[in-house]
Amino acid sequence: MSFLASNLKFLRKQKGITQNELADQLAVQRTMISAYEDGRSEPKLLTLQKLCDILEVGLEELLEHDIENKGRKAIQKRGINILTIATNEEDRENITMVAQKASAGYLNGFADPEYMESLPQFHLPNLSRNATYRAFELAGDSMLPLIPGTIVIGSYIDQLKDIKSGKTYVLVTQTEGVVYKRVFNYLSENGKLFLVSDNDHYKPFEVKGEDVLEVWESKAFISTDFPNPGDKKKPISLEDLGEMIKDIQADLRKIKG
Repeated sequence: MSFLASNLKFLRKQKGITQNELADQLAVQRTMISAYEDGRSEPKLLTLQKLCDILEVGLEELLEHDIENKGRKAIQKRGINILTIATNEEDRENITMVAQKASAGYLNGFADPEYMESLPQFHLPNLSRNATYRAFELAGDSMLPLIPGTIVIGSYIDQLKDIKSGKTYVLVTQTEGVVYKRVFNYLSENGKLFLVSDNDHYKPFEVKGEDVLEVWESKAFISTDFPNPGDKKKPISLEDLGEMIKDIQADLRKIKG
C-alpha cells in the first residue's frame, strides 16, 4: 500500500506550503498537486525526488510509511540491536576502545565479534553496571575544550527518540562516520538530528535518522591535558544554553530556507 497521497498532503500542510507554492516549486499546474494528494495521479521519479528534497523526507518513507498516523519513521521503535561486547574473568563487561585510526574500520566491523575482540579493552570503576559502554578517541578540535586525543566514554542508547537535545553524544553514521557532537533532536519534525560543535568555528550540520547506526551518550572522558586555572571559563548557565538553542534554531531555519 502506498502512502504517497496522504503523506504528501500531511507534510505539505505541516510545512505551511500551499498547493500553489508547491506547484511553482515543481513547475507543474496546481491541479496536478491536487491530483497527487487525491491519489488520482502519481508523480514521475524526477518529480518524486524533488518532492523529497522540498518536504525533507526519504523516498521510502514518503511512499511506504504512514507519517500522519505513526509519526516520522526515524522515531519508530528500532529493532533489537545485538551489541558485540567483551567481558573479564568475573563476567563483567569491559569497555572497548575505538581509537582514531580504528574509527573507519569500526563502521564496517562494529557487528563483527572477531574485529571487536581485536580492539583494546579496559575497565573503569564507578560506572553503572546497568549500561554498555564504549570509548572513542577524539580527532580534531571541533569540541574544544576537549582536545584531540581525549577519550570519550559513552553509554549505549537503543532508541533515537531517547536523544535529548543539548547533550553530547558519539554518533556512528553511514554518512559522517564516527562523530562526537552536541545533538538537537528534530526527528519528529523532519526526521533529522542537528549536530553542533562546541567550537563555534565549525558549522552545524544535519544527519538523517535512518543514517544513524549507533548512539552513545557521553558519560565521562579521559584526557592527559590538565586545565589551567587561568583559562577556566564561566560555567554555562541555563540562560546561556537557552540562547545557544535559539541561535541553533535560527541556523536551522536558514538551512531549511
